[in-house]
Amino acid sequence: MAVSEKMMFSAVESRRLYRQVADQMRGLIERGELVPGSRLPAERDLAQKFGVSRPTIREALLVLEVEGFIDIRMGSGIYVAVRQTSASDVPPEDFEGPFELLRARAVVECAIAEEAARLARPEQIAILDGNLARMAAALEDRRRALAIDREFHVLVSSIIANQTLNRFVGSIHDMRMTPYFEKLASYFENAETWRAAMEEHRVIRDAIAAGDPSAARAAMRAHLDQSQLRLSASFGEETTDSTIPAAWRRVGGK
Repeated sequence: MAVSEKMMFSAVESRRLYRQVADQMRGLIERGELVPGSRLPAERDLAQKFGVSRPTIREALLVLEVEGFIDIRMGSGIYVAVRQTSASDVPPEDFEGPFELLRARAVVECAIAEEAARLARPEQIAILDGNLARMAAALEDRRRALAIDREFHVLVSSIIANQTLNRFVGSIHDMRMTPYFEKLASYFENAETWRAAMEEHRVIRDAIAAGDPSAARAAMRAHLDQSQLRLSASFGEETTDSTIPAAWRRVGGK
């Protein structure tokens, strides 16, 4: 189903970019300019036309799917849905997207791992080992793996013995229990991704046990970078530019 030639988009400015992208797309759907069953361009093309990153587009699409405006079909594409959910499903203005949280974690948890490597005692390393053993037995159980993953990061923080840091790490991991993270996880988390995360935890543990702050910081950064990559596979089929409706290629009247 073709998209109207009169439809225009403009590059978004600051203030939660993914919310601005979601707002523009939601408006088009609510006005009937994007109709149920019509297919949206691929993520890379949406990112180019809106002038934002692909993670920003992915966060916007997650919001729209949870709200019921679009249907993401892995391997096929992203389609406008027949909406059945209510307006109460719209996230609050201060809602943090998955990639925003990962960026915050990279700033804080890398420093935590670095300091933990300076302070860790043998009994604390033994506790980390117990966590890794439980993780190895929980790879097929997402809920359990998620809880053990959270525990690992809180245990690393607890080595520093700072309750403020412990609360921060715990709370930022708890944000993964929102419908938006659940939707993202439904596409990309599985036993193999949890196994990869566990092995990355093991590298962090080894650096902390060795008392190597720089290696611990690098290992945590690599883990969080890999976490973002695992959540950054394309939602749908990557189309060529020739398949994109002309209106999408003429964003902002260009």
